[in-house]
Parts: sequence; C-alpha cells; structure tokens
Amino acid sequence: MITDKIENVKLYSGLKERIQKALEYIITTDLDNIKEGKYEIDGDNIYAMVNEYNTKDRSACFLEAHRKYIDIQYVVKGSELFGYAPFESQKPHAVYDAEKDFELFNEEPSFVKFDTGMFAIFFPGDLHMPGIKAYSSSKVKKIVIKVKI
Repeated sequence: MITDKIENVKLYSGLKERIQKALEYIITTDLDNIKEGKYEIDGDNIYAMVNEYNTKDRSACFLEAHRKYIDIQYVVKGSELFGYAPFESQKPHAVYDAEKDFELFNEEPSFVKFDTGMFAIFFPGDLHMPGIKAYSSSKVKKIVIKVKI
C-alpha cells in the first residue's frame, strides 16, 4: 500500500506505465466537476469510477482484496477512514468473485484517515476497507482507478 498527498505524485514517476497514466489522469482531470460514473482511460486496462456517498459504520463493512487490478483511490472531497491489513493467511469471508474481481475478509484492520487530496494505491495482497466514517457520517466524493496487472 502507498498513501500520500496528490501534490507528491511526482515521487512515484518510476512506477509502472499504467499506474503513472492513472495518476496523471487524477492530476489533469477536473475532478471537482466530474459526474458519477465509469470512465475509460485505456479500455479495461485502466478505468475510473467516480462515486459520491455517505461514509458508513465499520460494523457494516468488510476488508476487500483484488487479484486482477490495482486500486488507486483518491478522495476528491470529504474525509473517510480506510481500513488496511496485509494479506497473510486470512480466510475469505466470501468466495472470490472473478467477474467483479474481489473477495471479502472479516479481519480487524488498522485505520488511516484520508482527507481531500489524499490517495492510496492498493496492490494485490493489500486488504482494504474504504468508506468508513471518521467521527460521524459525512459525504465523500472519490475516484477509484482500476489498473490491470
């Protein structure tokens, strides 16, 4: 997992071409005015999903993991907690869904607070739980870019 502020994005210029292209999309797109939905960047190799939602209680969520895609999650507006746990030998709570590329885990994560302008890169092996309320439920606008491995 990598977490940072978007103004430090140049530190990651040596990352793989697809990750670099996804980060470039974040810094060159008018995300304040982009509408919810799915946006192709490079076919199914790189695509973005823009969502607006209210953060939830931890008890309503599970850790998730992906096998085919890296997640780059960027908070456009708002604040939320991200749960994180490295994958070791945890047993999934739900069987892997190959079509949607995710499996769920019911483990206890560590939490990091993300505010407007922060991003995280979750690789396979990074169990993550986004969308958790920090203090009280609040509105968040976020873009998740899926980068095919």
